[in-house]
Parts: sequence; C-alpha cells; structure tokens
Amino acid sequence: MATGDRRAWVLDEDDDAWERRSTVRVVPPVQARKLAKVPFVELADGRLQGVVSSGSDAARVYVSSITAGTHGNSCSTNNNRPCGGLTDLYLCKHLDALVTEGIRQYGQERVARYLRVEVGEGKDLIDCLNSHKDPAPAAAVFSRFLRHLAYLEVPESTEPVPELHWFPAAGAVG
Repeated sequence: MATGDRRAWVLDEDDDAWERRSTVRVVPPVQARKLAKVPFVELADGRLQGVVSSGSDAARVYVSSITAGTHGNSCSTNNNRPCGGLTDLYLCKHLDALVTEGIRQYGQERVARYLRVEVGEGKDLIDCLNSHKDPAPAAAVFSRFLRHLAYLEVPESTEPVPELHWFPAAGAVG
C-alpha cells in the first residue's frame, strides 16, 4: 500500500456489512465442539488453555493448560484448588478433554505446531507430549472466559462498543 493511501481506513459501499460492526465474525471450529464439557478453549499466552466443566459437580469448573515447548501441564479449579487426577505421569480427564476440544476447534496440525510437538503418522497428539506438572495461575484464564461470556451477551449493533473504542473508527485517516 502506498504511503498516504487512505483506502485502508475508509469504508465504502463495497465493503461487507460485517466490517461496519463493532463485533467481528467468529471463525467456525474445524469440527463441531462439545461446549457443555469445554466451554472455553484458546491458544494464548504460550499455552493451550481453557475452562473444563467438572464431571461430578455442575457448579465447579477446572482451568487447564499445557505450555508450548515444555509441555508443562496444570489443572485446578478456578479458585486454585489442584485437580486430584493430575500426576506427573498422566494427564487428568480435564486436560484430555481440553486437548480433544482444542483439536476440534483449531485442528490437530495447528495445536501441535503451537505446542511445538511433532505428531507422527497415526499417533495421538496427547501421546506425543512430554508432560509434567507445572502449575500455572488459573485466574487470568478464568477471567478471560468470563469476559468472553460477557461479550456473548452484548446485543448486535452497528454502534461502537465502548470497551473496544481504541480500535480505529470508520473513516479515520491514518
């Protein structure tokens, strides 16, 4: 783009309607996901991380993560009580569900690339991890999950969302 080209910042009638909204389209998952079991999964902060529902208590959730490169894993309730099923040798069922839903959301190649793991032909990504316990704070991930839920409740509008006001406005000149 040439210097002074205003096209990058100016909307015209040829732009799609979604470009004039304060919300963006959500990229669909690679496969259908089980949101009741893993309502939130993301590749962020150098980890595959997310929120996993408890199998025994409907009011409890676990914040689980696997660190890229080191494959350190963590699983605890949102108030930092450790998961009883996590050991140095095995992933707990929450981490297993997180990896499964992460693959459904992003695809195995992308998750493996992000975690920096090589998955051989016919192998399962979980089997290729060099897993070990490495506690990570749950509060940041849980807070992002709650923020995600709050944005789902924002009604669709073409007006700006105040919390996203720092994005360039339509018609701004760069």
